[in-house]
Amino acid sequence: MTFSSKTKDELSRTEIDDILSAKSETAALVRTMGYVTLKGFNKMEIEFSTANAAVARRIFRLLKTAFEISTQVSVEKTNRLKKHNNYIIKIGDEEAKNFLQETGIASADNFNIMTFDFGVPEGLTKNDACKRAYIKGAFMGCGSISDPEKSYHAEFISSREEHSKGICRLLEGFGIMGKTILRKNYYVTYIKESEQISDLLALLGANNAVLEFENVRAVKETRNQINRVINCETANLDKIVDTSMRQINNIKVLKKHKAMDRLPEHLKELAYLRLKHTNASLKELGEMLNPPLGKSGVNHRLRKIEEIAEGLSGHEKRGVNSEITKSNIKK
Repeated sequence: MTFSSKTKDELSRTEIDDILSAKSETAALVRTMGYVTLKGFNKMEIEFSTANAAVARRIFRLLKTAFEISTQVSVEKTNRLKKHNNYIIKIGDEEAKNFLQETGIASADNFNIMTFDFGVPEGLTKNDACKRAYIKGAFMGCGSISDPEKSYHAEFISSREEHSKGICRLLEGFGIMGKTILRKNYYVTYIKESEQISDLLALLGANNAVLEFENVRAVKETRNQINRVINCETANLDKIVDTSMRQINNIKVLKKHKAMDRLPEHLKELAYLRLKHTNASLKELGEMLNPPLGKSGVNHRLRKIEEIAEGLSGHEKRGVNSEITKSNIKK
């Protein structure tokens, strides 16, 4: 079962707090997975269709609790490659018109399908409890959350722009900032920030999903932090190795030109220590000196050795006799 399916299953089992909230939740469900079908002159039928059995059970309970509509759930087999059950709930003509009025889709004096209001109904989202219930219904009807192990992404998909923007405004009212885009003729309100997705799950009342999401997020953040430290240490180690090799090559140049014995004692001591302890840090080299020397002092002496080596190499290229002058060995 996907993370989205588990979340919807959990939400479908939450308590129905009050009639008004139940109507708000149902109003979102009919707008996101409901269909209004004309059945002859001035007759119509409302159909809910979902592949999620838990959501179908939730709709059945909501209709009975908030609207006193007793209906049945039928099951159809899809003909797609991955065959699964499709659960159908229908509301007949006698109850459909009243249902459309109570969910804010139609007015009492106008049942023209062309004038139906499929936006977020203001009358059913006046207080925070109803707003949360509406968002919950919208999520069960058209929402999804990716597996947090793979990515952080939550979205609501709607065929109508006004409804998608309405969901976005409801979320903003709770501090959850979504963005709305057009994707293949559908309007998508999406959230990518992990903390905001966690807030959304908490807002919906999916407490188990929040715990699972936060556990995964904590593990991923710890893993990423460890990787950053390892990468940083690896980069520092590479830098130390490169610097050490350059220093050793400089000293080898001095040995090649038989210039080691002509070095001042403080440079000669450090040069031999570097050859002996190729992996030692500047701090460690400084502690081996007599008397000990700090990192900056060790670095200064190694730079002086490098200058002498570069001078000898330059003389060699120009065919000049290699010799350490006083200017070469000044501290």
